[in-house]
Amino acid sequence: MVTANIFHCRKNSWPPEEYINKVTLQLLDFDSSAPPEQAWRRRLNSHANILKEFSVTFMEAIKMVRLGIRMWSYVREEASHGRKAPIDPFTRESCKPSASQGVPLGGMGSGSISRGFRGEFRQWQILPGLCEASPVMANQFSIFISRDGGNKSFASVLAPGQHEGLGSRKKGDDHGISSWGWNLSGQHSTYHALFPRAWTIYDGEPDPELKVSCRQISPFIPHNYKESSLPAAVFVYTLVNTGKERAKVNLLFTWANSIGGVSHLSGDHVNEPFIAEDGVSGVLLHHKTAKGNPPVTFSIAACETQNVSVSVLPCFGLTEGSNITAKDMWGKMVQDGQFDRENFNSGPSMPSSPGETLCAAVSASAWVEPHGKCTVAFGLAWSSPKVKFVKGSTFRRRYTKFYGTSEKAAVNLVHDALTNYKRWEEEIEKWQSPVLADEKLPEWYKFTLFNELYFLVAGGTIWIDSSLRSACMRSDPYQVTELESADVKVTEAKVSRQGSIVDCTIGSAHDATATAGQNNWDENSSRDSSDEEESVAPLRKEHSTGTLQSSIMADQQYDDDDDVGRFLYLEGVEYVMWCTYDVHFYASFALLELFPRIELNIQREFAKAVLCEDGRKVKYLAEGNWGIRKVRGAVPHDLGTHDPWNEMNAYNIHDTSKWKDLNPKFVLQVYRDFAATGDMSFGVDVWPAVRTAMEYMDQFDRDGDGLIENDGFPDQTYDTWTVHGVSAYCGCLWLAALQAAAAMALQLGDRDFAETCKRKFLKAKPAFEEKLWNGSYFNYDSGSSGNSKSIQADQLAGQWYTASSGLSSLFDDSKIKSALRKIFDFNVMKIKGGRMGAVNGMHPNGKVDETCMQSREIWTGVTYGVAATMILAGMEEEAFTTAEGIFIAGWSEEGYGYWFQTPEGWTIDGHYRSLIYMRPLSIWGMQYALTLPKAILEAPKINIMDRIHISSANGGFSHNETTVRKIAAKSNCFGNSVFHCAC
Repeated sequence: MVTANIFHCRKNSWPPEEYINKVTLQLLDFDSSAPPEQAWRRRLNSHANILKEFSVTFMEAIKMVRLGIRMWSYVREEASHGRKAPIDPFTRESCKPSASQGVPLGGMGSGSISRGFRGEFRQWQILPGLCEASPVMANQFSIFISRDGGNKSFASVLAPGQHEGLGSRKKGDDHGISSWGWNLSGQHSTYHALFPRAWTIYDGEPDPELKVSCRQISPFIPHNYKESSLPAAVFVYTLVNTGKERAKVNLLFTWANSIGGVSHLSGDHVNEPFIAEDGVSGVLLHHKTAKGNPPVTFSIAACETQNVSVSVLPCFGLTEGSNITAKDMWGKMVQDGQFDRENFNSGPSMPSSPGETLCAAVSASAWVEPHGKCTVAFGLAWSSPKVKFVKGSTFRRRYTKFYGTSEKAAVNLVHDALTNYKRWEEEIEKWQSPVLADEKLPEWYKFTLFNELYFLVAGGTIWIDSSLRSACMRSDPYQVTELESADVKVTEAKVSRQGSIVDCTIGSAHDATATAGQNNWDENSSRDSSDEEESVAPLRKEHSTGTLQSSIMADQQYDDDDDVGRFLYLEGVEYVMWCTYDVHFYASFALLELFPRIELNIQREFAKAVLCEDGRKVKYLAEGNWGIRKVRGAVPHDLGTHDPWNEMNAYNIHDTSKWKDLNPKFVLQVYRDFAATGDMSFGVDVWPAVRTAMEYMDQFDRDGDGLIENDGFPDQTYDTWTVHGVSAYCGCLWLAALQAAAAMALQLGDRDFAETCKRKFLKAKPAFEEKLWNGSYFNYDSGSSGNSKSIQADQLAGQWYTASSGLSSLFDDSKIKSALRKIFDFNVMKIKGGRMGAVNGMHPNGKVDETCMQSREIWTGVTYGVAATMILAGMEEEAFTTAEGIFIAGWSEEGYGYWFQTPEGWTIDGHYRSLIYMRPLSIWGMQYALTLPKAILEAPKINIMDRIHISSANGGFSHNETTVRKIAAKSNCFGNSVFHCAC
């Protein structure tokens, strides 16, 4: 916990009165229209500088030339099949990345649209794995103001006129959006972000006597597994008239029938008006996607009240040949302030022609009395019920469980958003208030903590309504079934009479019968999953021992169905791989804290994958060698790209079955989740995979000292940074995994396995310290290369998880603090005085380790992880100073402009690599360290390893799971357990 005297002053506080006039704040201080004190802020006229991407050095290029040639060939081959390679360093976006991002729209897993801090809608990710970065500039809010007497009038788009997405300034004969009134300077307008909400305050712009607040709200609500899946957002405009004359205010919401890029030009798009219940009315925009992708329907709407009238223009175009042009539409609004009511009766439009852009508009008009106030609410929703992956698998999105698959679902979505947003806000404020009110925490940390969650919406997330059952865990464990396909032999799970898992495989991508019945969406099937398909075992109250467990129990008020579906999120928008596991190790704290049932389901997915094998051949690009796609016993690097769950390990630079960090990370994450939630059914379900993952690692202990050795290539998450012999990173993870596996085995009653793990731990720990401890920190590795004695920022990753799980420290406290102090003094403070984060590698002479591009990079997520480790070690001040470097370099006004697109890392000169990346979610590892679950805090303070008494000299892994079987039987028959219970 943070001690009371650490932060005696408010560091990096951005009081809103420095950005907004105090009088304006007071006028807006009602109905949540004023931004909170703790928010990230920007002026709308701030320059959105172009970001600088990293480049490799000459020597690095020489080393990677063969990899580059093979990758170029692979990228071209994938393109020839109409597929995007998961890693493609050769293709550049036409829209250069800039410091322009803001809070994204919508909930999780139903496609996402980001909204820049100046108001542009950009970063479109409606289709799986595809991201269109360019803004669609026809999508705007505009305002038209007139006053009694007619001597004052204003008309302006509510976004700055100088914008890289707008193109050239308007010409007299232009019929497109440049003919609109781009009159806003942005000098007196500010943006305030506290995910999942954002506020834009127009302090007398464009009308000096009108204060305007636009509040953006999305349904990201922790522990609410229904509404957090909804593709919808609300924009609430609060108008305050400070003048002496009554003001007629007309707000306009325009939207193009587009999913980003050039999709608006493909043709066959249709718009139609609608009138729904409770005064909600607007326009549906039916978008026919290219290349056979599922269609998308947008809904833009406003809510009519006693003081607010709503009108629509279902169709207008951007060129002179359009029946109604953008220029005509703007002129109508300037003259009348609204559209004709007859437009609601116009019905569906004619389909658009190729090359034609079809747009729609919704207007909301209200009178605001002198010194009066008024509220106008707009809604946006999009419905794309099917998720279709490139290799053909099709699923239903999570929200369809509640709204169905009809195109008309968009009407119900936008209606519910407009009628429920106040409750959403109450729940969001209840969640965030304890952190925001904690005066011991620095201000920058509070809003960065919440704003980094943008990735769970904008990180390419997919959330489907589907059972977790699969071939690997549905058969009688004593039977063997063999399936043949052209490419791979698959065998279902079988369990020996002694209880150990013998074999399991996954279905081939070319064998539709292996997967279609379990995962794919049959369009004629029922909308709701049947009871037989449910696989998340009910949580029993007798195991409710922690705050996270209490949250899980509370989830039932939102969703009575235990099946919360299946969840995917990308490693990053540039690294298109689902649920990359070595990175999930860092990011998963956010899901565990906020959506624990999703986190447990992801772990179940990987537990099944451990027991599976896919024998299809894959060429690995680093060395040009061949191997099989998925080895039984190895934790997969990812769940795939073009056919997730069925074709795992899209990553093909190295053979990750030889990586040394994936299996220990799986064991550590499983145990942390098991300890934090107290969910015994989860522990029983995944235990066979934990054992198998540990057994698999035996092959990497070449000298019998209990330690795993690295193999002289980058065989871990730092996949360009070669390791020789025993390494600090993988070795520490392995020690921690031995302890976690022993603890879990003891709690599940598998005492023989617990003894084996303890025996290995007692042998490995002194060997690790002897080979790597140099008196002040652990050397990078035990080899003799020029960087073997480097100070690695991530050297205590295993200790991070050990402390997070309530286990005893791996090393003496003096060693832990000494290593952390070395990292702080060298990797943090020697890089621009601690204002950039922790560099991955640093030589003991104080120079950055430039062995490879990753050793010289500062990794944002690793820095947060190091800070979390420091908190758990009682070094709070160093922890927040370390993490503050990421804020300064990435989020502050003096930084590089990486807000809401935090990259994997940057160099000491601020050049980024891989924007919008998963790992920075590890800031929630800091919050987890500050507020450890009750189950962990109240656990007995005895060293659990001391409770394991070694009874024999047997040094190998045992196969006695009798007691675990008894636990399974006592706990009830779990639908997804590999154990065959006879209750």
